[in-house]
Order: sequence, then structure tokens, then C-alpha cells
Amino acid sequence: MLSRYICTVVAGLLFTVPASGLAQVRDELDAYWTELARTVEEGDFDGYAALYHPDAVLVLDGSGSQPIAGALAGWQRLFVDTAEGRADASVAFRFTRLLNDATTAHETGIFRYRFAPKDGEEQVATVHFTALLVKRDGAWRMLMEHQKAPATEEEWEAAASRD
Repeated sequence: MLSRYICTVVAGLLFTVPASGLAQVRDELDAYWTELARTVEEGDFDGYAALYHPDAVLVLDGSGSQPIAGALAGWQRLFVDTAEGRADASVAFRFTRLLNDATTAHETGIFRYRFAPKDGEEQVATVHFTALLVKRDGAWRMLMEHQKAPATEEEWEAAASRD
């Protein structure tokens, strides 16, 4: 029991980031999510894909996991339709937890993705998710995206916004 407590304290000391560093990391992560939202809204597929680590994995509850390259191939048409004006798209994020140090981050929250084809019905998905990010060569990249259960409107409203 005591050894577990000592290990926890030592681990906490080793992974502590000064408050000023945490604020900087939070600002960097906010910029990351803002850029991700921009790429969706503008249909910037190449910009969106560049926000993922090349070895990233997408995990979908109930469907398993796959390399992000496979998911991106399936999503590319949505970006093209948006970029060419055949649809409007957006994504917004609300976060409930951030665990991080200077070069790694584990974000928990909810995203709301909206896709509205000009000649079709708008689709909105509000989903619980977690994301594991790493900072390499000065840039944050998502290494794992885990899309979980759909979120309710009440959960969306209750989730904290970092605005």
C-alpha cells in the first residue's frame, strides 16, 4: 500500500508541468482544434489529414479500429463536396478532461459534426470521444481518435467549453 502511494507521488512529481507551461500547452491544443474545425468548414482535406500522425488509429465503438488512412479515404468525398460548394460542414468541440505534459495530451470530450448537402438533408452527429495527441517537431498530431457513444443534447450543453 505504501509503495503504491510512493510510486504515485514520484510519478506525479516526474510528470508535473509548471502552470505557465500548462497554459501554453492548452493554448497550443486550442489552436490545434481550431485548425481542425477550419479544415472541416473549408473542405481542406490535405490540411485535415496533416493534423493526424501518419500512424494514427481510429477506434469506433462497436466497429473496431483501423488506420487513419482508411478512415480518411472514406471521409475525403465529404471534404471535396464541401470545398466545391456542394455541401456545408462544421465541427465543434467541448472538452471535459485534459491530461497532458509538454508533448503528449489525452483529451476527453464531445464533438458535434454537421454535414449539410445542398441537395439533401442535414446530418448532425454529436459523439463522445477521446483523442491522444503527440507533439513532434513543434506540431501537435493526433495519434488516436476514439469515437464512443452518441452524446445527448444535455451532455453537450453540460460539457465545458474552453472559450
